Amino acid sequence: MSNPLDRLTLDELRSRTSEKWRRYPPDVLPVFVAEMDADLARPVTAALRQAIERGDTGYAFGTDYAEALAGFAAERWGWRFDIAQARPVADVITGVVEAVRLISDVGAGVVVNPPVYHPFFPTIEHMERRVVEAPLGPDGRIDFATLEAAFQEPGNGAYLLCNPQNPTGAVHTRDELTRVAELAHAYRVRVVADEIHAPLVLAGAAFTPYLDVDPAGLSIMSASKAWNLAGMKAAILVAGTEALGDLARLPEIASEATSHFGVVSHVAALRHGGPWLDEVLAAIDGNRRLLGELLGRELPQIGYRQPEGTYLAWLDCRGLGIDGDPAAFFLQRGRVALVAGELFGTGGAGHVRLNIGTSPAVIREAVRRMATALSG
Repeated sequence: MSNPLDRLTLDELRSRTSEKWRRYPPDVLPVFVAEMDADLARPVTAALRQAIERGDTGYAFGTDYAEALAGFAAERWGWRFDIAQARPVADVITGVVEAVRLISDVGAGVVVNPPVYHPFFPTIEHMERRVVEAPLGPDGRIDFATLEAAFQEPGNGAYLLCNPQNPTGAVHTRDELTRVAELAHAYRVRVVADEIHAPLVLAGAAFTPYLDVDPAGLSIMSASKAWNLAGMKAAILVAGTEALGDLARLPEIASEATSHFGVVSHVAALRHGGPWLDEVLAAIDGNRRLLGELLGRELPQIGYRQPEGTYLAWLDCRGLGIDGDPAAFFLQRGRVALVAGELFGTGGAGHVRLNIGTSPAVIREAVRRMATALSG
């Protein structure tokens, strides 16, 4: 099996103009933002090229995206939904905004599990809702006592669930999600699941769609992370069978903002990009083990639990004795760019997030720079 993460040289990657390769000077090794260092799946390239050659650059239309996602979900997860339950949206965060607006009022509390995807915080505040933290437990998984306490508080009517979890890489089990649904129903809390990393679940874990355990939930999915299509904006908002009334109130403009090229590329990925995805999953599996070996040898003071999903590694740097933010330290002293853990909310300070969606050579170089920064 070939490795899509090991086909491009650093010079080729540095010719890209996306955030990963333009935010920092050329002497900085970027392993921060969630972009993979992969070439595109050939079916995606072919679909985009064909659209360009025929001048197919208009507005997105139709149900192809929902149909492609439904087919992928049935094949990969054994989960089936009717395309009448789905609407396209511009991207996952836009879908989150629209879903939370549908099920909660201005001023309501929205529960999150920090450390968690950091754009959740400003997004909730932008919607004039309150961020309510129910931190993960020491094992990096949902702490149900803390979650129930948050659900019990008056005015907390929504829960924004990250499944799989970013930045920890935890993949919530069916039993865990069933418990979430039970608590949500008991306290009349509505659940919105960000499931953008759903296709990126690694060997040893299994993805359970949240709507498979809670028909009152709302889910936002996309092919963007799994096939490295962040710049091709498109996502799908799926409503459980008991939330169709909410979906019916979705403003039409929310679907009209979806990128046509996004839909074209995501449909091709979901329908024909399975073999490429399998190669990527195998590569990430190898990278998570490689990182563990390198840290154990070069930086044993760093705490690391191999992710079950995503291509993101969550590193506990509190044992290094660094004064302040370890991401800032490694950027200044090692010229390696990581994401500061404190951005992810309670439990994030003293941590960094490292992107392993890259070549083994880049991972080795990142660890080498981090070790050199500490010894220098």
